[in-house]
Amino acid sequence: MDIGSILQQIEFIKEIDKLKYIQRKTRLFNSERNENDAEHSWHLAVMAIVLAGHSNVPVDVLKVVKMVLIHDIVEIDAGDTFIYDTQKNHTNTDDERLAANRIFGMLPAEQASELIAIWEEFEAGQTGEAKFARSMDRLEPLLQNSSNSGGTWKEFGVKYEKVYEKKKVIKEGSEALWAYAEGLINESVEKGILEK
Repeated sequence: MDIGSILQQIEFIKEIDKLKYIQRKTRLFNSERNENDAEHSWHLAVMAIVLAGHSNVPVDVLKVVKMVLIHDIVEIDAGDTFIYDTQKNHTNTDDERLAANRIFGMLPAEQASELIAIWEEFEAGQTGEAKFARSMDRLEPLLQNSSNSGGTWKEFGVKYEKVYEKKKVIKEGSEALWAYAEGLINESVEKGILEK
Protein backbone atom coordinates (compact mmCIF):
# COMPACT_ATOMS: atom_id res chain seq x y z
CA MET A 1 0.00 0.00 0.00
CA ASP A 2 1.32 3.42 -0.98
CA ILE A 3 -0.01 5.73 1.74
CA GLY A 4 1.49 8.77 0.02
CA SER A 5 -0.59 8.19 -3.12
CA ILE A 6 -3.71 7.50 -1.08
CA LEU A 7 -3.29 10.75 0.83
CA GLN A 8 -2.83 12.71 -2.40
CA GLN A 9 -5.91 11.10 -3.92
CA ILE A 10 -8.01 11.79 -0.81
CA GLU A 11 -6.94 15.46 -0.84
CA PHE A 12 -7.99 15.68 -4.51
CA ILE A 13 -11.34 14.06 -3.68
CA LYS A 14 -11.91 16.61 -0.91
CA GLU A 15 -10.92 19.47 -3.22
CA ILE A 16 -13.33 18.55 -6.00
CA ASP A 17 -16.23 18.65 -3.54
CA LYS A 18 -16.05 22.41 -4.22
CA LEU A 19 -17.57 21.71 -7.64
CA LYS A 20 -20.92 21.30 -5.87
CA TYR A 21 -20.81 24.99 -4.94
CA ILE A 22 -20.21 26.35 -8.44
CA GLN A 23 -23.61 27.59 -9.61
CA ARG A 24 -24.42 27.60 -13.30
CA LYS A 25 -26.87 30.00 -14.92
CA THR A 26 -28.99 27.16 -16.30
CA ARG A 27 -31.77 25.80 -14.13
CA LEU A 28 -32.70 22.18 -13.51
CA PHE A 29 -35.42 20.70 -15.72
CA ASN A 30 -38.82 22.24 -14.95
CA SER A 31 -37.36 24.08 -11.96
CA GLU A 32 -36.40 27.49 -10.66
CA ARG A 33 -33.26 26.12 -8.98
CA ASN A 34 -29.94 26.65 -10.69
CA GLU A 35 -27.85 23.62 -11.47
CA ASN A 36 -24.39 23.28 -9.94
CA ASP A 37 -21.32 22.05 -11.81
CA ALA A 38 -21.32 18.64 -10.11
CA GLU A 39 -24.94 17.99 -11.10
CA HIS A 40 -24.15 19.13 -14.64
CA SER A 41 -21.15 16.80 -14.91
CA TRP A 42 -23.10 13.83 -13.53
CA HIS A 43 -25.96 14.45 -15.96
CA LEU A 44 -23.58 14.63 -18.92
CA ALA A 45 -21.96 11.34 -17.88
CA VAL A 46 -25.32 9.55 -17.83
CA MET A 47 -26.28 11.19 -21.14
CA ALA A 48 -23.02 9.99 -22.69
CA ILE A 49 -23.72 6.41 -21.63
CA VAL A 50 -27.31 6.49 -22.84
CA LEU A 51 -26.74 8.39 -26.10
CA ALA A 52 -23.35 6.98 -27.19
CA GLY A 53 -24.99 4.94 -29.93
CA HIS A 54 -25.84 8.21 -31.72
CA SER A 55 -22.21 9.38 -31.97
CA ASN A 56 -21.01 10.07 -35.51
CA VAL A 57 -18.15 7.61 -34.94
CA PRO A 58 -17.67 4.75 -32.46
CA VAL A 59 -16.30 6.20 -29.21
CA ASP A 60 -14.64 4.92 -26.06
CA VAL A 61 -17.57 5.60 -23.73
CA LEU A 62 -15.43 5.39 -20.58
CA LYS A 63 -13.14 8.09 -21.96
CA VAL A 64 -16.16 10.28 -22.83
CA VAL A 65 -17.50 9.78 -19.30
CA LYS A 66 -14.12 10.77 -17.85
CA MET A 67 -14.11 13.89 -20.03
CA VAL A 68 -17.53 15.09 -18.99
CA LEU A 69 -16.93 14.30 -15.33
CA ILE A 70 -13.71 16.33 -15.16
CA HIS A 71 -14.19 19.03 -17.83
CA ASP A 72 -15.50 21.67 -15.39
CA ILE A 73 -13.26 20.87 -12.40
CA VAL A 74 -11.11 23.85 -13.42
CA GLU A 75 -14.07 26.10 -12.55
CA ILE A 76 -13.25 25.55 -8.87
CA ASP A 77 -10.51 28.14 -9.42
CA ALA A 78 -11.48 29.81 -12.69
CA GLY A 79 -15.24 30.11 -12.11
CA ASP A 80 -18.05 29.29 -14.51
CA THR A 81 -18.32 31.39 -17.67
CA PHE A 82 -21.85 31.58 -19.02
CA ILE A 83 -21.85 30.32 -22.59
CA TYR A 84 -23.75 33.42 -23.77
CA ASP A 85 -21.58 35.87 -21.80
CA THR A 86 -20.95 38.97 -23.89
CA GLN A 87 -17.98 40.17 -21.80
CA LYS A 88 -15.89 37.03 -21.35
CA ASN A 89 -15.12 34.48 -24.04
CA HIS A 90 -16.21 30.91 -23.30
CA THR A 91 -12.93 29.32 -24.36
CA ASN A 92 -9.99 27.80 -22.55
CA THR A 93 -8.20 30.54 -20.64
CA ASP A 94 -4.92 30.93 -18.84
CA ASP A 95 -6.89 30.79 -15.58
CA GLU A 96 -8.31 27.41 -16.54
CA ARG A 97 -4.85 26.10 -17.45
CA LEU A 98 -3.48 27.19 -14.07
CA ALA A 99 -6.50 25.58 -12.37
CA ALA A 100 -5.99 22.30 -14.25
CA ASN A 101 -2.34 22.18 -13.26
CA ARG A 102 -3.08 22.98 -9.62
CA ILE A 103 -6.12 20.74 -9.07
CA PHE A 104 -5.10 17.70 -11.13
CA GLY A 105 -1.55 18.24 -9.87
CA MET A 106 -2.75 17.25 -6.40
CA LEU A 107 -2.88 13.66 -7.65
CA PRO A 108 0.06 11.28 -8.05
CA ALA A 109 2.01 12.27 -11.19
CA GLU A 110 0.72 9.49 -13.46
CA GLN A 111 -2.94 10.20 -12.64
CA ALA A 112 -2.39 13.95 -12.87
CA SER A 113 -0.88 13.57 -16.34
CA GLU A 114 -3.74 11.34 -17.49
CA LEU A 115 -6.48 13.71 -16.31
CA ILE A 116 -4.74 16.80 -17.66
CA ALA A 117 -4.40 15.04 -21.03
CA ILE A 118 -8.11 14.10 -21.01
CA TRP A 119 -9.07 17.66 -20.06
CA GLU A 120 -6.85 19.05 -22.85
CA GLU A 121 -8.37 16.60 -25.34
CA PHE A 122 -11.87 17.77 -24.38
CA GLU A 123 -10.88 21.41 -24.70
CA ALA A 124 -9.27 20.87 -28.12
CA GLY A 125 -12.42 19.13 -29.36
CA GLN A 126 -10.69 17.23 -32.17
CA THR A 127 -11.12 13.53 -31.37
CA GLY A 128 -14.33 11.55 -31.73
CA GLU A 129 -14.59 11.29 -27.95
CA ALA A 130 -14.08 15.02 -27.43
CA LYS A 131 -16.59 15.94 -30.13
CA PHE A 132 -19.21 13.65 -28.60
CA ALA A 133 -18.48 14.89 -25.06
CA ARG A 134 -18.84 18.49 -26.24
CA SER A 135 -22.14 17.55 -27.88
CA MET A 136 -23.42 16.39 -24.49
CA ASP A 137 -22.19 19.63 -22.90
CA ARG A 138 -24.19 21.71 -25.39
CA LEU A 139 -27.28 19.50 -25.51
CA GLU A 140 -28.07 19.39 -21.79
CA PRO A 141 -28.62 23.17 -21.31
CA LEU A 142 -30.72 23.24 -24.48
CA LEU A 143 -32.99 20.57 -23.01
CA GLN A 144 -33.13 22.49 -19.73
CA ASN A 145 -33.99 25.84 -21.30
CA SER A 146 -36.69 24.31 -23.47
CA SER A 147 -38.22 22.68 -20.36
CA ASN A 148 -38.14 26.00 -18.49
CA SER A 149 -40.07 28.15 -20.98
CA GLY A 150 -36.86 29.65 -22.31
CA GLY A 151 -34.96 29.73 -19.01
CA THR A 152 -31.68 31.61 -19.40
CA TRP A 153 -32.52 32.59 -22.99
CA LYS A 154 -35.35 34.76 -21.70
CA GLU A 155 -33.58 35.84 -18.51
CA PHE A 156 -30.53 37.14 -20.40
CA GLY A 157 -32.17 38.13 -23.69
CA VAL A 158 -30.38 35.49 -25.75
CA LYS A 159 -31.68 35.30 -29.29
CA TYR A 160 -32.06 32.46 -31.80
CA GLU A 161 -28.90 33.26 -33.79
CA LYS A 162 -26.70 33.06 -30.71
CA VAL A 163 -28.31 29.82 -29.51
CA TYR A 164 -28.00 28.28 -32.96
CA GLU A 165 -24.35 29.34 -33.25
CA LYS A 166 -23.40 27.89 -29.86
CA LYS A 167 -25.42 24.68 -30.24
CA LYS A 168 -24.40 23.70 -33.78
CA VAL A 169 -21.23 22.12 -32.32
CA ILE A 170 -23.54 19.23 -31.38
CA LYS A 171 -23.44 18.20 -35.05
CA GLU A 172 -19.69 17.52 -34.84
CA GLY A 173 -20.33 14.75 -32.31
CA SER A 174 -23.73 13.53 -33.44
CA GLU A 175 -25.66 14.45 -36.55
CA ALA A 176 -28.67 12.55 -35.19
CA LEU A 177 -28.69 14.53 -31.93
CA TRP A 178 -28.11 17.75 -33.87
CA ALA A 179 -31.22 17.03 -35.99
CA TYR A 180 -33.18 16.65 -32.75
CA ALA A 181 -31.58 19.75 -31.18
CA GLU A 182 -32.13 21.89 -34.28
CA GLY A 183 -35.80 20.87 -34.26
CA LEU A 184 -36.03 21.78 -30.58
CA ILE A 185 -34.48 25.20 -31.22
CA ASN A 186 -36.94 25.90 -34.03
CA GLU A 187 -39.84 24.61 -31.92
CA SER A 188 -38.74 26.97 -29.12
CA VAL A 189 -39.02 29.89 -31.55
CA GLU A 190 -42.49 28.74 -32.62
CA LYS A 191 -43.57 28.48 -28.97
CA GLY A 192 -42.30 32.00 -28.28
CA ILE A 193 -39.74 30.92 -25.68
CA LEU A 194 -36.78 31.83 -27.90
CA GLU A 195 -36.78 35.16 -29.69
CA LYS A 196 -35.75 35.28 -33.33
